[in-house]
Amino acid sequence: MASHQKNDQAIRNPVITKTDDDPRALVIRHDGFVEWENIWIPLADGRRLSARVWMPLEALEEGGSVPVPAILEYLPYRKRDGTAPRDESNYPVFARAGYAGVRVDICGTGESDGVFDDEYSPRELSDGVEVINWIAAQHWCSGKLGMMGISWGGFNALQIAALRPEPLKAVISIGSTTDRYNCDIHYKNGCHLYSNLSWAGVMQCFANRPPDPALVGPRWREMWLERLEGATPILTGWLEHQRFEDFWKHGSVGQDYSAITAACLVISGWADAYRNAPPDAAAHFHAVTKAINGPWIHKYPHFAYPHPRADFHKEALHWWNRWLKEENNGAEDLPDYRAYISQNVRPSNWREVEEGRWVAEQIWPSPDIELQDWTLTADGSLEPCAFESSGTERLSGSRESLLSICSPQDTGTACGEIFTLKPDSEMPGDQRGDDAGSLVFETAPLANPLEILGQVKLALSVAIDAPLGNLAVRLIDVHPDGVSHRVSFGLLNLAHRQSQEQPEPMIPGQAEQVEILLDDAGYRFLPGHRIRISISTAYWPMILPSPYHVTASILTGKAAVVTLPVRRTAGVNDLLLADETDMPRPDASVPVPQYQINQPGKVDRWVKRDLANNRTEYHVVEDTGESEQPHGLCDRHLREDCWMICPDDPLGASGRSAWTSWLSRVAEEGNWSIRLESVVAMTLTAETYDITVELRAYDGEELIFERRFEHSIVRDCM
Repeated sequence: MASHQKNDQAIRNPVITKTDDDPRALVIRHDGFVEWENIWIPLADGRRLSARVWMPLEALEEGGSVPVPAILEYLPYRKRDGTAPRDESNYPVFARAGYAGVRVDICGTGESDGVFDDEYSPRELSDGVEVINWIAAQHWCSGKLGMMGISWGGFNALQIAALRPEPLKAVISIGSTTDRYNCDIHYKNGCHLYSNLSWAGVMQCFANRPPDPALVGPRWREMWLERLEGATPILTGWLEHQRFEDFWKHGSVGQDYSAITAACLVISGWADAYRNAPPDAAAHFHAVTKAINGPWIHKYPHFAYPHPRADFHKEALHWWNRWLKEENNGAEDLPDYRAYISQNVRPSNWREVEEGRWVAEQIWPSPDIELQDWTLTADGSLEPCAFESSGTERLSGSRESLLSICSPQDTGTACGEIFTLKPDSEMPGDQRGDDAGSLVFETAPLANPLEILGQVKLALSVAIDAPLGNLAVRLIDVHPDGVSHRVSFGLLNLAHRQSQEQPEPMIPGQAEQVEILLDDAGYRFLPGHRIRISISTAYWPMILPSPYHVTASILTGKAAVVTLPVRRTAGVNDLLLADETDMPRPDASVPVPQYQINQPGKVDRWVKRDLANNRTEYHVVEDTGESEQPHGLCDRHLREDCWMICPDDPLGASGRSAWTSWLSRVAEEGNWSIRLESVVAMTLTAETYDITVELRAYDGEELIFERRFEHSIVRDCM
């Protein structure tokens, strides 16, 4: 049995027993609560979903139990091993505060019955409503529920809230989205994100792992084979819907903000792909909604990087107590939007801390945000707009001029990951290399600080020499020594310039006015720094190229305007200002349980420029190493991704994402081990995305399943 280092809210001296109805279901009695390692939630069609539950003792006392509110987290990442550390950092705290925590794996994952179909499918959401109603009907539940989660769990919390199950009163959604098409990992403003393929690689492997025999017994292999036989190449479904159509509108709560009536706390980080959701929710949700953006990667705020972290448990209990226990604690009076304003950030191999401060906007959108227009000039400057009311130019440097850019197809290798799980090379690097393949416009060194909070917008008059092409725009903080930090970025597939539902190719050579919205940002540009706007026709591997090696022509002057959301209350001195709002930090020195490591992990990320063959390769190899759970289950995962492109030819560009997962256990009744291998690959032609998917499963060293899929999907204005 592995050693298990607990966090500061440690569970001390647990007493472990078996349940009468299932000899494999452990009941662990702790100080103040009981933990059920596995219970079954029945669904109307006969399937059962698997749950792990943390239950306050007052809900179970004989002869006088007190029903308690419940908090549901519902996702496919395996309660038994995948999310166990973070679950154990959250739910014991909530249980001691009088809440039942219910962590459920969706259909076909973990120990739950059935076959995984797709992310946020109608079945997943309807199952979630059934789960909520089942929990609310239990004798230990008060009938009031909250939903919580990060990423997948945060997504479906909002989506299920939009279905309005009566018991659901409150939601905490972290690292999520209101728009599945533009603010997720598949497409962004019509651009085809590389993570469409890489995420398919993850889920093709992770969703098809077997249940744990320690919980389901000998039927584990039958359940596993059912999953494998039912597995489909999920990438094909995502590629068959390249426009913003009903497939993506399903679950995009921004299609009807009024549908959500539960109180919502929406949280994300500036280093996360889902940074836009908090301000969007605060601005548009009809229900009581509060929003937070920290400096963080894609993690819970109490153990995220970069620091400062936030006391998520305190924040969450304040929210739950207001809406699930009806305490008059003023949660509804919190500022609409609290955000961390970063400053002086330098790219590095490990970003432990981010300089800055917390600010609060009582109302969002805020009347304290002033939209300032800056123009791109013919000499490469970024200058404040100063036009007469008649439109006559007053700045000599802003005369109209036509500038062209044809970025090498491998421009973008400092892009980092679309969403970051570690504050290392997954973060964007120094932008100077990518700027060499871009049109660059920048201010003179700032005399006073300039602080922004919100979305930057770029309006351009642009023509391209082909019917299809992409634009990438980056907002950059240039330090006095030249080091360049990407603050935010935006993308546009020019075929989507007028409509994401009905894209139309450009007419080669014909200029059109377009707008590009960059992701939300909270940042303070310091005196002596420069603000840079970089524009490129490629941003690889972040986005996959169009079929053409495009040259874009951009008209500078009054037709090229950057709008910055400037905070007028920020002051003008160049000293670090004090926090404007209280954001307590977590007390725990070790906020997440640490499991025994049997084999250390390793991460390699590199770019290879093959000059002889005129090819650039982008590689990621990540081995998690082997960790051992307290119950003896060992797991290890290996990711091997490779992207290839020719700098002057987008055709033949390719990507490959290979994953291997190992699960094993040493036990008295016999050792158990499995291995699952998946490979998802894509090659780009002028007309199609050609994909292959491979699955191989091993019981011990015995190959028990193998399948290969091949598909060719027509490119649709991409």
